[in-house]
Amino acid sequence: MSAAQQHCVIVGAGHAAAQLCASLRQAQWPGRITLVGDEPGIPYHRPPLSKSQLHPGADASLQMIRPAEFYAKQQVELRLAQTVQSINRERRTVDVGQTKLPYDTLVLATGSLNRRPPITGIEHPRVFSLRTAADAEALRDQVQDAEHVAIIGAGFIGLEVASALRKIGRDVTVLEMANRVLSRVTSPAVSAYFSSLHREHGVDLRTGVSVSMIQEKEGHLTLLDGDDSVVCRADLIVLGAGARPNDDLARLANLEVNNGILVDEANRTCDPVIFAMGDCCNQFRPLYQTRLRLESVQNAIDQAKIIAAAICGLPLPAETLPWFWSDQYDVKLQIAGVSAGYDECILRGVAKPDSSFSAWYLQRDRLIAVDAINDPRAYVLAGKLILRGARPSPQVLADTGRELKELLSSETRTS
Repeated sequence: MSAAQQHCVIVGAGHAAAQLCASLRQAQWPGRITLVGDEPGIPYHRPPLSKSQLHPGADASLQMIRPAEFYAKQQVELRLAQTVQSINRERRTVDVGQTKLPYDTLVLATGSLNRRPPITGIEHPRVFSLRTAADAEALRDQVQDAEHVAIIGAGFIGLEVASALRKIGRDVTVLEMANRVLSRVTSPAVSAYFSSLHREHGVDLRTGVSVSMIQEKEGHLTLLDGDDSVVCRADLIVLGAGARPNDDLARLANLEVNNGILVDEANRTCDPVIFAMGDCCNQFRPLYQTRLRLESVQNAIDQAKIIAAAICGLPLPAETLPWFWSDQYDVKLQIAGVSAGYDECILRGVAKPDSSFSAWYLQRDRLIAVDAINDPRAYVLAGKLILRGARPSPQVLADTGRELKELLSSETRTS
C-alpha cells in the first residue's frame, strides 16, 4: 500500500494531536489523517485554564493551538465531540459511536485524567475538577458567587488556582495531604518558598491534612477528616489532587501499560502500528536511564515530532530535555530536567519574597535538574548543562558573586 493510501487515526485533541497533524504535513506525508476528540472544539491551549481563564472578567474565548482553517487546508478530518470506545487490533478499526473507523496507523493521545480521592461526597455539584475548557467555564461561573473556596491538593494546579482566585479576592484554603507543597517535583527549600508565597498572599495553607468526607450544611460545604472533625467550610471546592494517565482504552486493547502506555524510542507500543504520545504514555529516557511519564506541553509536542518521523520513515529527532513551568502571582517557576532521585540540592541565591534564585539538583555529582524562580538565565544555562552531562562545581553554583557562565567551564567538584 502506498503512503497516499495510508490512514492515520489520532485519538485525542490536545497539543500532541495538533502537532502531529502539522508535523506529518510538513514532512509531506500524503496519507489521510483523522483526528477524533471527545471535546466539542479543536485543540486549544490548556495551561491558561488554571490561570487567566478563571478570572470572571477575562476573555472566555480559548487560545487555539492552530486555527480551524489549518485543519481544512491540511486535509485533516475532524471528528469532534466523539469518543472512541474500543480498539480492534486484529481488524485495525476503532469504534466511534456506531462507526467502525479503519486505520493503518493509530496514535493514542488521550492525555491524563484528574485523580479523584476516595472522599465521601466528592460527587457534590459544587466540587470541581479542572481539566477541560468546560471545567474552567463551570468553575468561573460558580466562583463569582463564592466567598470561600477550598482546594484539595497543593501541586501545580492547586497552587495556580489558589493564585488565580486570590487575585480576584476570594478567600482560599489549600489542603495538602503531604507534609509540604509540590512535594513530588521540588526540594524542601523550594516548597518552603512557595508555601510562604501563598501565605503572604492570604491563602490559608495547611499541609499534612486529609479529607475523608464532604457534607452540605446550611448552604455551605463542610470538609471533614478521618475522625469526622471539621477541617474547614467553603462555598465550593476545587480538586487538585494530581492526575493519572488516561490509558483505559489501551488496557482494553491489551496494550502494555504500567503508569501509562509503554512505548519505545519511536513512541511505538507493543503493537507496531499503534503509537502513544503525551501524558498517557511512559517512555524510557536515556538521559535519566529510567522510564518516565511526563505531563507537559513540551513533551507532548516533542513526542508528536518523533511519531511523525517514524511514520514517514525519517531519522528520529535527538532526545530533548524535559521542561515545565508554573505562574503563581508575579512569580514564574521554570523547571529544566527532572529532579527525581537527586542526592544533593544547592541553592543559588536566597529564597525570599521579591527575589530570584535557583535550585540545582545533582545526582552522583551530575546535574539532572534546575528549578529557576524568576531567574530565566539560570533556566537557559541549565538546559545546556544537563544535556551534556555536566558535573558543575558546587562552590560555583552556590556563589552568587561568580557569573553563571563560569559553570560552562567549571564541571568538577572543585572551584
